[in-house]
Amino acid sequence: MPAIDRKITITLSDVPHVRLVEADWPIVANAEWFDGEHECQANYIRFVRVRQHADGRRVVYGTYSAGPGGAPSGFRGIRAGYLLSDSHSEDTIRAIRRVAAQVEDVLLGAECIGDLPAEEI
Repeated sequence: MPAIDRKITITLSDVPHVRLVEADWPIVANAEWFDGEHECQANYIRFVRVRQHADGRRVVYGTYSAGPGGAPSGFRGIRAGYLLSDSHSEDTIRAIRRVAAQVEDVLLGAECIGDLPAEEI
């Protein structure tokens, strides 16, 4: 029986969302935050992630959403993201900063930038 490739949907800013095969787009940088002592009890979670395809394209995305502990009635989460045509670090950093601002956590953006792979110079 052939393996089924798990697909994920990513919300992008200003354009329709995208569906991609998760295994084809591994995470290259990630920063996460949740309130409280344990993630399973968090009322709110935030993350900013960067995934990269073998052809060099990157998707930078993030969310501010209700956690497993539940948020108050009426809470509205935020999702943001950008699809980049290549892995140029300047474009990636700019996209990370934009996503972090949209999910209302600029420190999370700085942490994600710090998690990017080192570049050879």
